[in-house]
Amino acid sequence: MNRNRTLATCAILVAAAWSNQPAWADEEHYGPHAYSSSHGHHDARAGEHLHHLLNQQKAIGLTEEQVKKLKGIDLDYDRARIKSEAEIRIAERELLGLVEDEKSDMSAIEAKVKQSEMLEADLRVTALKARRAALAVLTPEQLENAKTAHEKRRQAMMRGYGHGPDKGDYEHEEKGHPR
Repeated sequence: MNRNRTLATCAILVAAAWSNQPAWADEEHYGPHAYSSSHGHHDARAGEHLHHLLNQQKAIGLTEEQVKKLKGIDLDYDRARIKSEAEIRIAERELLGLVEDEKSDMSAIEAKVKQSEMLEADLRVTALKARRAALAVLTPEQLENAKTAHEKRRQAMMRGYGHGPDKGDYEHEEKGHPR
């Protein structure tokens, strides 16, 4: 009975470990954030948010000093993200090794699961801190400009997926030529 419970627990842990592994095949299409777990995209949003702010610097009205600060935040976040993702991958590989070894102690497996989840949580918090730090650089007017630019970009994407008027509208609006 105890052996069956141990085998069932290991099967669950193996399934969890496999579902939390990086999607290696998709990485070339979706970048290093292409995790198959539900958590993996939280850190991607912070990086995307920083890049969108920098790409829209003229529309938002950023100063050179603000751009420099945002680039510094972006670089610091990328460093932390790359390091964290590597640590998560290593922890997940180690967990898989423990789960596949029938002689592994359940307390060691449990500790490795907790370590992996804590690393994931730390990465999410780092992403949230980077996003907040980036937003703190902007003035209230620039925040509104950023929201407006984001909404235009979102609407253009929706039109591109067939959810609205001609997707060319956005391109003309951006160039100052309303349709």
